[in-house]
Amino acid sequence: MARITMRQAITDALREEMNRDEAVFIMGEEVGMWGGTYAVTRGFYDEFGDKRIKDTPISEMVIGGAAVGAAMNGLRPVAEFMTINFAFLALDAIVNHAAKIHYMFGGQFKCPVVFRAPGGGGRQLGATHSHTPDVIFAYFPGLVVVSPGTPYDAKGLLKAAIRSDDPVLFIEHATLYQLRGEVPEGEDYTVPFGVSEVKRPGSDVTIVTYAQGLQISLEAAERLAQDGIEAEVVDLRTLRPLDMGPVLDSFKKTFKAVIVEEGWRSYGIGAEIAARLQEEAFDYLDAPIRRVAQQEALLPYSRELEQMALINVDQVVKAVKEIV
Repeated sequence: MARITMRQAITDALREEMNRDEAVFIMGEEVGMWGGTYAVTRGFYDEFGDKRIKDTPISEMVIGGAAVGAAMNGLRPVAEFMTINFAFLALDAIVNHAAKIHYMFGGQFKCPVVFRAPGGGGRQLGATHSHTPDVIFAYFPGLVVVSPGTPYDAKGLLKAAIRSDDPVLFIEHATLYQLRGEVPEGEDYTVPFGVSEVKRPGSDVTIVTYAQGLQISLEAAERLAQDGIEAEVVDLRTLRPLDMGPVLDSFKKTFKAVIVEEGWRSYGIGAEIAARLQEEAFDYLDAPIRRVAQQEALLPYSRELEQMALINVDQVVKAVKEIV
């Protein structure tokens, strides 16, 4: 096993899939000679050339539309949006075309496109560049939505996304690029969509989370363990398809749940998880389901104020102790 950053895991996945399949190409703003906003594709332009590494105009609708057209005609584009906030400009291409083409044409066309997009707050990028709109995209059937919380999952899920015949939105939390974790060295592996995973076993409370929330939840679980509370942490990994199996299994063992997400509380991923727990495991409910989410406000530019608005370890610990 090699211990690498999430940035390196994503870079390795892209390089391996481009070497494996000549139909894979990358397009987006500054992905070529500049190497991408977060340096994920640095060196790719010299390695693969301008036919497979394409800098695009500053137009997300062009990126989305061209990627969909290329995918319909037999290529496997990986289209990068500089941030997920800019994906709003390509919403029609993503949810009204990519997600629906296979259905609208009765299976005659496929759309094997991957949309990569950094998301989330915590980098002082201001209110218009710090969204966590994952639930908006996960709302639409036909679109796979992935948001990994470890380098291992990032590499495996991205390789699975590139090989998939379905359109995939691959969300990379902007604060996780430097996160290090173990990844198999020299092994060609994928991580399947729609498979949640227990990242830490426990018996007293279930913490359900994903992406940046996973790292916060794992740290909170270690702190809770010092007080004799063993939290089981379940990582969703993909938001559509959503795998509730491990969540329900854990909840039926602990009888209590805290859901941790960086998005806003209202109408969020946490609301969906809470509703399903109530519908599918009501008889196991021993305490109110708690949700830890971002403050319902636009993220400030000030680092101190931004951190006050985002989720943190203390909030998770507090939520757990309220119900245990």
